[in-house]
Formats: sequence, C-alpha cells, structure tokens
Amino acid sequence: MAKVYSTDLRDRVLAFIRSGHSRRAAARHFAVSPSFAIKLAQRADRTGASTPDRRGRKKGGGKLAPVMGFLTQRVQAEPDITMAELAEALHATHGVTAHPAALSRALCRAGFTYKEIAAGTGMRRRRPAA
Repeated sequence: MAKVYSTDLRDRVLAFIRSGHSRRAAARHFAVSPSFAIKLAQRADRTGASTPDRRGRKKGGGKLAPVMGFLTQRVQAEPDITMAELAEALHATHGVTAHPAALSRALCRAGFTYKEIAAGTGMRRRRPAA
C-alpha cells in the first residue's frame, strides 16, 4: 500500500529540489524513497502542484452512467433477467460492452437487490430495494 505523505513534506521536498538539489539527494535528506521524490517532481512539472493524484473511483459513474435508465427499465420489465442476458441486451441496444459483474455492482448502487430463485442455481431476480 502506498504511503501518504503530508502536504507540508511534499512542499519541502519540492522546494529542496527546486533550489538545485537532485531528486535523489532530496529523498536522502527527507528520508523518503527516491521514487517518491522523482514522481513528486514529475507531477509538479506536469501539473504545477505538489498535491497527490486523486485516488479511488472517479465521479461520474463511468461508462454505465449514460445507460442506467435502460438498465433499470430492463430489469423492472424483466425481473428474472440474468446479468449475462442484460449484458447482451446492453451491447445489442447501445453498443456498450460491460461485464455482468459490473452490471450487478451498478444495479446494486442504483438500489436494486437480488434474491436467488432456486437454491444452488445462481439465478437471480432483481427488484428495487425497499
């Protein structure tokens, strides 16, 4: 897991580098890894800031956000549809390719739950969460 360095440390390392020291010398001086100092300087050159890049999921919902209306309508119209069938319908209708697991996660985020129809079959029925 990546270490999280304070903004103050980032600014001091960057100031040390900008004052004419090498990136590796800055790493030794501040007891950080050379890759941290190198990548920090590269990021500062590219963006002008010493803040870290955003981590985690980007806001906006990804490629499924524009077709969520289609997905929810299709599941409400046919509650017993499998995620594989839904993926095929999505591709046929909108040309969007999505893995069935991604569709399942997107529908769960939209408030749908699933229930197994028959024990051990893995078939699922989707319905809106109460």
